[in-house]
Amino acid sequence: MNKLLFILITLLSINNCFSQDDPDLIRMYEVYSYIDRIYVDKVPKKEISEAAIVAMLKELDPHSAYIPKEEVEDANERINGSFVGVGIRFNILRDTILVVNPVPGGPADKLGILAGDKIIKVEGNDVSGIGIKNAEVREKLLGDKGTTVKVHILRGKEIIEFTITRDNIPINSVVSYYMVDKTIGYIKLTSFSRTTDKEVDDAIKSLKKQGMKDLIFDLQGNGGGLLYAAKAVADEFLDDNKLIVYSEGRAQPRSDLIADKKGDFEKGRLVILIDESSASASEILSGAIQDWDRGLIVGRRSFGKGLVQRPLALSDGSQLRLTIARYYTPSGRFIQKPYDDMDAYKHDYINRYEHGEMMHQDSIKFPDSLIYKTLITHRDVYGGGGVMPDLFIPMDTSEYSTYYKDLSRSGTFNSFSLEYANNHRADILNKYKTLDEFISNFKTDEAFMKEFFEYAAQKDEKIVFSESDYEISKDVMQIRLKASIAQNLWDYEAFYQIFNVKNEIFMGAYNALKNGTYDKMNIVKQK
Repeated sequence: MNKLLFILITLLSINNCFSQDDPDLIRMYEVYSYIDRIYVDKVPKKEISEAAIVAMLKELDPHSAYIPKEEVEDANERINGSFVGVGIRFNILRDTILVVNPVPGGPADKLGILAGDKIIKVEGNDVSGIGIKNAEVREKLLGDKGTTVKVHILRGKEIIEFTITRDNIPINSVVSYYMVDKTIGYIKLTSFSRTTDKEVDDAIKSLKKQGMKDLIFDLQGNGGGLLYAAKAVADEFLDDNKLIVYSEGRAQPRSDLIADKKGDFEKGRLVILIDESSASASEILSGAIQDWDRGLIVGRRSFGKGLVQRPLALSDGSQLRLTIARYYTPSGRFIQKPYDDMDAYKHDYINRYEHGEMMHQDSIKFPDSLIYKTLITHRDVYGGGGVMPDLFIPMDTSEYSTYYKDLSRSGTFNSFSLEYANNHRADILNKYKTLDEFISNFKTDEAFMKEFFEYAAQKDEKIVFSESDYEISKDVMQIRLKASIAQNLWDYEAFYQIFNVKNEIFMGAYNALKNGTYDKMNIVKQK
């Protein structure tokens, strides 16, 4: 055995990773040693070692992952709930960096940088008219806390120079909350991070002050995040001493997470919205609410991720996210969908769609072995492939004409809305002092739509206007444009407040609360 190989194996043995006589470990390092010593060309050690790591993880499960050193910071941003930067939400408009909104209280905001400003230079170098991409903008503006970056801003015809000191910038996981009507509140959660519990708590308290009695909690598209964040949010809704989730693995003893604090919405009607992209921590939360008969789960079957990953730092600064346990809902459900066939796993969304699951609840079949009972009313619930909602809402594509889909794929709705909001920012904000005024009074009239159609034709000549298609999609197009313009003026909260009327799952939940469906379902009445 050569010296390098012996040292590596000894080190791993000391750390209790492998035995020195482990034949699999010895074979692996023998191959690496031979490549290193006698391969015909110079060996790209980093590339082949990373390829070996990725290949090893692929043999385990779909969610164990390797993150190179250069990507670790970006990968951790959403989990940490913050990043270090200058504090602007930007977009690239006609090859120029446009400040869509400064983050309130952030470094750019404190210096007086405004929505609608255009960044034309960074550190004296031109960034306008050079074909800059989003990733390059982030690279130039992000950096270490306390460092500075000099930017030149074009505001109207005036060029202003700012030196911005980078600082921690929050990434909100609660992107929207508002009162739907006098008694029903709404919260949109997009991830589970270290700041999620406080964000949710603040939103609930604010809505209760506005008269909220019932809550629609939106997890559509929420791919998950931290296990403990899911526990903390569930604790807002569940009484003390209720099991929220438990996990266990080969090297991990069973660990129970229990509701142990007074939540801010333990009483009151609760509806959780899920869809096929709601995963992991979203499924922990919705599974716990369903198992304890605490609220109504509305939407479509969730993703089906029941594996827990632990981040493990490697010596060079890269990171391993290794699956260490399975988690189970309070009734004992393991909701991980099968991954024996990795190709089928990757194409699960398409397979569900083609199988008709998005349109018809009857197309979803569960074997008796996957049927469990809720813990209060003993209703049937299911494991083995996501959380099945109590109230199924089929996907509605009746307004999605070919013309509408072509416009969506081309990004025309977003680019037009951004440009329109920027060009009319002062007029709109002078005319409509609040978002509520904009929602009530801004009209996507014939002249407005004509401007949009002309813009679309110039942007992509392959997309041809169709009067019949427009009649099919007229309502959703006009609402989407209005919502997108509002988002560029008032941020994401405004988008959901306007566009939710076209979200069939949201409307299914709202109607269930208003027409008595919620109370007729066999769930515990909350007083």
